[in-house]
Amino acid sequence: MIELLFVACLSTAPDECRERSLVFTDVSPMQCLMGAQPELAKWTASHPNQKIKSWRCRTVSFAERDT
Repeated sequence: MIELLFVACLSTAPDECRERSLVFTDVSPMQCLMGAQPELAKWTASHPNQKIKSWRCRTVSFAERDT
């Protein structure tokens, strides 16, 4: 599993941020890196009051997702 981990902040309060993630089961880490910007653009389109501050892709084990 690959996780696109990102920090989203409120547009009106840039110091109010939350860590969020999108999990993919059918992509490689390189595909995540190459496809992250379009996925984040879709996410921000559906969350117009949020701005992405930072992002990264990482491999996630099932044990980590259960905690």
